[in-house]
Amino acid sequence: MKLAMEDKMFVSLIYIVLAVLGFTAIYPFWNAAVISFNSGADTMLGGITFWPREFTLQNYEVVFKDKRLIDAFFISVKRTVIGTVLSIAATAIFAYGMTKRGLIGRKFYMIMCVITMYFGGGLIPSYLLIQSLNLMDTFEVMVIPGIISVWNMIIFRTFFNGIPQGLEESAQIDGSSNWGIFFRIVLPLSGPVIATLALFTAVYHWNDWFTPSIYITNTDLLPIQTKLNQILNSNIMLEQMQNMDSAAQGRLNKMRTVTSKSLSMATMMVATVPILCVYPFVQKYFVKGVLIGSLKE
Repeated sequence: MKLAMEDKMFVSLIYIVLAVLGFTAIYPFWNAAVISFNSGADTMLGGITFWPREFTLQNYEVVFKDKRLIDAFFISVKRTVIGTVLSIAATAIFAYGMTKRGLIGRKFYMIMCVITMYFGGGLIPSYLLIQSLNLMDTFEVMVIPGIISVWNMIIFRTFFNGIPQGLEESAQIDGSSNWGIFFRIVLPLSGPVIATLALFTAVYHWNDWFTPSIYITNTDLLPIQTKLNQILNSNIMLEQMQNMDSAAQGRLNKMRTVTSKSLSMATMMVATVPILCVYPFVQKYFVKGVLIGSLKE
């Protein structure tokens, strides 16, 4: 009886700790969402915690009326989709080749790949390389340099090694080529690991603001995260609004409650919510994909 009581107390303590950790993780995002729906002038007074004190949609109205932010949003979507598809395809093909025991120099290639995980040339050599490849101020600079992930390649390789060799041998007997085996047998069996690594890659491409800020000077090519970083570091949007024509100034007078902080929170919500919506669709593959890809026979 005493042991059962102690077990219940222990379980209750675990639930309390998890609840506290969950609250500390969720509250900052919730508070940012509340501020984005609250009047900017009222937010300046402080005390905004769980609910908006003066509910308004003016912050989002300003964001969605700024064509440059909408263009940046679609650039982020384009980069995430293209970057994820190309990265997963290239990394999976690379990993499948590394599983072939007949590949000459396979161990050497693997060692060279692992070295790149721990040592890099640094920002200046990378900048000079991108410049020499004529990738400066192009959309491709956000996709091509990171198209192969060694970490993802290792997970793919481990997963592919777990596929029964008999499947490939039977396909070879039927006359299938390596490409046929890869696309008809290996990839269809790799759904969980593909979904998991695609999620990791998509989150990286969506959240990466640093790469465009270094290699892109054309503001028309900047993604939403880089724009958001600029907004958080300055009052750039308010300055742009002050330089509007007379018609836009009339709208500005109508939106006196908008401040740089409320505008930043609204922009952050627009930049964050889309990638969060991806998680429910791949959640069932998440744990399974990571565990399968990380275990070895």
